[in-house]
Amino acid sequence: MKFQAQQLWRALSNRLAPTRSHFPTYAWIVLGYNILVIVWGQVVLASGSGDGCGDRWPLCGDHLIPTFKRLATLIEYLHRLSTGVDTLLLLILVAWAFLAFPKRHPARFGALLALLFTFFEAILGAILVLFGLVDKNTSVARVIAMSAHQSNTLLLLASIALTAWWGSGGARIQWSHQGIVAKLLLGLLITVPIVAISGAIAGLADTLYPSHNLAQAIGDDFRSGTPYLVHLRAFHPFLAVLVMVFACYVASRIWQLRPTLHTKRYAQRVYLLFFIELTAGVVNLSLLAPIWARGLHLLIADLLWVNVVLLAAAALPKHYVATRNA
Repeated sequence: MKFQAQQLWRALSNRLAPTRSHFPTYAWIVLGYNILVIVWGQVVLASGSGDGCGDRWPLCGDHLIPTFKRLATLIEYLHRLSTGVDTLLLLILVAWAFLAFPKRHPARFGALLALLFTFFEAILGAILVLFGLVDKNTSVARVIAMSAHQSNTLLLLASIALTAWWGSGGARIQWSHQGIVAKLLLGLLITVPIVAISGAIAGLADTLYPSHNLAQAIGDDFRSGTPYLVHLRAFHPFLAVLVMVFACYVASRIWQLRPTLHTKRYAQRVYLLFFIELTAGVVNLSLLAPIWARGLHLLIADLLWVNVVLLAAAALPKHYVATRNA
C-alpha cells in the first residue's frame, strides 16, 4: 500500500511538473487575496464590528450561518468567511508546491510557512474574540494580542511573496558573508514591522477615541490625563518618517551595491510606495481616519512590506556569495 501511494505521488508529480510555470501566478494571486483579507480586517476594526459574532468562535453567535440583524455581524462574518477561503487557497498552494517542485526546493518551504502562519492567524483571531479583546476593550492584553496579530500577518505575507519568488526561479536567500547589504536589509526588515505595529495601535486609538477635529486630535496626543492608547498614537507618524528616510537610504545603497534588474525594480518600488504611503498617512490624519482612508493606508503599507521582502530576496542570493568567494 505504501509503495502504491509513493508510485501515485510520483506519477502526479511528473504530470504536474510542467505546470510549475503557472505556479508563481497562482502564488501572486493568493498573495493579492490575502492583502484584501487583511484590508477587510481593518474595516472590521474601524467599524467596531469585532464583536459582530459575539464571543463565539468559529460559530457566529450560536449559528454556523447567522441572521444578519446587525451590519456588524455581516462585516465580521464576511471576514471569517474570507479567512476560511484563504485556508483552502493555501492548502492548494502547498499541495501544488510539493507536486511541482523537487525535494528541498525553497518554494515548498515557503508554502508550508504560509500555511503555518495562516493557522497562527486563525488562533490569534480566535483569542481576540474568545477573550473579549474586541469592541470597546482598551486593555494592555488587547494591544499585545493585536501586535502579535500584526506581526504574524506580515510574516504570512512575506512567506507567500517568497514562495512566489522562489517558484519563479528566484535564488535561495543567504544572510552570511553578505556584508553591509545584509545588515542594512536586516535593519529595514525589523523597522518596517515596528512602524506597522505602531500603526495598528494608532488605528485602535482612532476607533476607540475618535476626535472631532485635527486640532483636538493633536492636543489629545500630548495632553496629560488622556488614555494611554492616545499617547501611543502620537509615536506612529514620527516613526513612519524616520523609517521612510532609512528605507530610501537602504534602497539607494542596495541599488548601488547590487545593481541587478530585480534590485533596481524593487528599490524603485520601495522609494515610490514610501512616498505614496506618507501621502496616504497625511490624508488619513487630516480627515481624522475615515474607514476608506485607513483601508487605503493599510493596503499601501502591505504592498510596501512585500516589496521590502522581495528587495531583500533579490539582493541576498546564495549564488552571489559563491561567485564572490570563487
